[in-house]
Amino acid sequence: MCGRFTHHLSWAEIHRLYNLTAEGDIARNTAPRYNISPTEDVLFVRAGEDDGEVLDEGRWWLVPPWAKEVPKYPMFNARAETAATKPAFREAFRTGRCLIPADGYFEWTKGEDGGRDPWYLHLPGGRPFSFAGLWARNERLGLTSCTILTAPAVAPIDRLHHRMPVILAPDAYGEWLSSATGAEAAAALLARHLDGELAFHRVSRQVNATRFEGASAIAPLDAEPPGPGPGEDPPQRDLFG
Repeated sequence: MCGRFTHHLSWAEIHRLYNLTAEGDIARNTAPRYNISPTEDVLFVRAGEDDGEVLDEGRWWLVPPWAKEVPKYPMFNARAETAATKPAFREAFRTGRCLIPADGYFEWTKGEDGGRDPWYLHLPGGRPFSFAGLWARNERLGLTSCTILTAPAVAPIDRLHHRMPVILAPDAYGEWLSSATGAEAAAALLARHLDGELAFHRVSRQVNATRFEGASAIAPLDAEPPGPGPGEDPPQRDLFG
């Protein structure tokens, strides 16, 4: 699962990650964000018309092209195992694959006092990465949106949760975005992930509040990693899961 993430990449880091070609993508620096929540607008990279890559922006809560209103069910994550066949995601999986730049995300465990303890997960050195995502444009609502694909957690993430967002390996970016890559081949690409390289540390419970923002959100607390016992993610209905 991925319900919050961070994006404090510099423009140079974004350009090193992707093959951006559009003139409008020049010098498009954005403010650092340390507690991005579902329904907020986020940056994502999609295929451009010239075989390059285009930086776009949309709501982190996928709204299918055919939807008459914004879905009330959770649409900020899509299960990688079923996205190619579920009605809400299958068109985007076929023609709307994207990459969502980030440098970390949060998961929660239950504390000894019953409260929710947040943990910050990141690659060593804080290097930036890309979530495998899907995007869609709903013309009826005038809304561009996206979602993050998740898969069963691998070690060490399974100590925190039984699901994980798919952090795609850079050598899979081109194929993932390409319109020439079919749905079956795209699904196979999701096995090329970096999730097993993640490190994590506990952070302040202030992160639990979506309005909390700033670099202190990812500052480590002195705490031992949790033992077995991953959390649960909210169920997705058959139409949207």
